[in-house]
Amino acid sequence: MMQFTETPLQPLHQIPPFTTFAMNTNHIFRTRPWSGIPTPKALGSFGDANCMEQLLVHCANAIERNDATLAQQILWVLNNIAPPDGDSNQRLACGFLRALIARAAKTGTCKMLTAVANIVHTSLATNTHKFSIIELAGFVDLTPWHRFGFTAANAAILEAVEGCSAVHIVDLSLTHCMQIPTLIDAIASRLEGPPLVKLTVAGATEDVPPMLDFSYAELGAKLVNFARSRNVTMEFRVIPSSSSDGFSSFIDQLRVDHFIHGTSGEALVINCHMMLHYVPEETLASSSFSSTVVPANTTPPPLLQFPYDTSPPSPPSSHRMRFLEALRSLEPTIVVLVDEDADFTSSNLVTRLRSAFNYLWIPYDTVDTFLPVGSKQRQWYEADLCWKIENVVAQEGPQRVERPERKSQWVQRMRSASFRGVAFSEEAVSDVKRMLDEHAAGWGFKREEEDLVLTWKGHNVVFATIWVPT
Repeated sequence: MMQFTETPLQPLHQIPPFTTFAMNTNHIFRTRPWSGIPTPKALGSFGDANCMEQLLVHCANAIERNDATLAQQILWVLNNIAPPDGDSNQRLACGFLRALIARAAKTGTCKMLTAVANIVHTSLATNTHKFSIIELAGFVDLTPWHRFGFTAANAAILEAVEGCSAVHIVDLSLTHCMQIPTLIDAIASRLEGPPLVKLTVAGATEDVPPMLDFSYAELGAKLVNFARSRNVTMEFRVIPSSSSDGFSSFIDQLRVDHFIHGTSGEALVINCHMMLHYVPEETLASSSFSSTVVPANTTPPPLLQFPYDTSPPSPPSSHRMRFLEALRSLEPTIVVLVDEDADFTSSNLVTRLRSAFNYLWIPYDTVDTFLPVGSKQRQWYEADLCWKIENVVAQEGPQRVERPERKSQWVQRMRSASFRGVAFSEEAVSDVKRMLDEHAAGWGFKREEEDLVLTWKGHNVVFATIWVPT
């Protein structure tokens, strides 16, 4: 569990109800459903997930074909069968309904929906909760979605750094270091005494949930003080960077620091927790990978340049592969990669929508096990899911940042970057089992070769992998 215990978890914002923009009012929808679609009184038969998925697919196809009439008619049906306060499938479909409205307006397919889409976008943007440190620490503990990766990764890291006098942890985490307090606790209890801990984080510029109402300077101060209370000496540093260019400036600075400040016996740990899927992959056409940023009138030492700075890669390469290759060149002691086991990378809207629909039912289904109906925390949780759905469905190009890949794709990438997989120890597996015992019975996990995979009702959710240089 998280170790910040200053105050209890505070209530979160309540997202405004979907009815605030009254999609089925007469001034928006004047037409009735097309032939064969029943009136609202008979829409109960449309309430199953498969039917909702098919309606969403038909609507997406209509939008892509610029068929405004058909798109509006399907949206009318969806608005009647997918209320925002319905069951998990209805709330899931409601999120995709919002996203399709936003896409229709962005593409100009249904110009009459532009005003509605603007309201949707404003509602979601202004009501995505900004967490305090205490709120975020408590919230990530509510579900195994993040705790699974924390637990598996911390066990692997502890084993990898055993006997090291200094540990440099590079934390690329969507949860803003919420994994670190538990790791510090474990490091503090080492029989040989705690090592010096250097913690470097990427100060990402993108606004991706969970969002913060505190600075990284505040976060660093709290982590350093917490480590001190456990008799662990910690150094904390933030490097401003962006996932959009593959964290190139971040890697450059790491290379400089490792070359200048690295100490004998220091372990370099790269902890990647649900952050790498924001790095652009091959389906996003991008400019050449940025080279090292150097102040004017200065020349960087040759040893500090990237291997790929002077010779652009072949067309199939991407920021994602170059980032992994750059990590490999740092000769890390261990790389832990944890991410969602889904694929939202397709350039085809319908393929992407189907993939997202058949994965994101899981967080909607699980929320009933840990957050009560009507709670502000639950409304916040689903507002973040709506943000993700809108990004996957309504956005294109660099603005579409939610680009996770299946575990098998990441395994192939890591091997191509000259890493080899390492199996989790029995102790790590036992830690994961104990953690899952604290949550609902639907959660489980399985081993896939060297890797661990979190499951919900038998469906893959999150994977955890360990890598070392070949």
